[in-house]
Amino acid sequence: MIAGVGNGHEMASDGSARLGQLKRAGAITLILTPIIAAVSLGLPACPAAALLGIPCPGCGLTRASLATFRGDFGEALAFHPLVWIVLPTLAYTLGVGAFAYVRGGQTRAERSSQNDRRVTWAAAALFVLLVGVWAARFFGLFGGPAPVESFWQHVH
Repeated sequence: MIAGVGNGHEMASDGSARLGQLKRAGAITLILTPIIAAVSLGLPACPAAALLGIPCPGCGLTRASLATFRGDFGEALAFHPLVWIVLPTLAYTLGVGAFAYVRGGQTRAERSSQNDRRVTWAAAALFVLLVGVWAARFFGLFGGPAPVESFWQHVH
């Protein structure tokens, strides 16, 4: 078969695959837009903080990430001491996941059950670290609990 010449079915399939990719990219955009808007407006992004007024294990990570992007590393560390572990891990994981989702398929690494076990163990270890730091902060370590604002503070 000559390159670039198909039987019509191949071209339609390629067109529908591209449409599917655009739809999935649009879905990611729809999910990210309200999150970015909330962070930009300074609204509490954490559901536990927003509704209950208490910090969760990840409280302070958004503010720590924003401080890191501004180059204020001391402030980032004060907001959450695990920011330099969690931020790159989360960025990589979400980036790879979003790319695979938009592509509509899995990469070779994602199909590996050994890789799945590694990811599960790494996620469990990160979860234990987050909970450990969260608990330690209630005992005054790492600067104490992350400061939070509840949604109800914005209503008054």
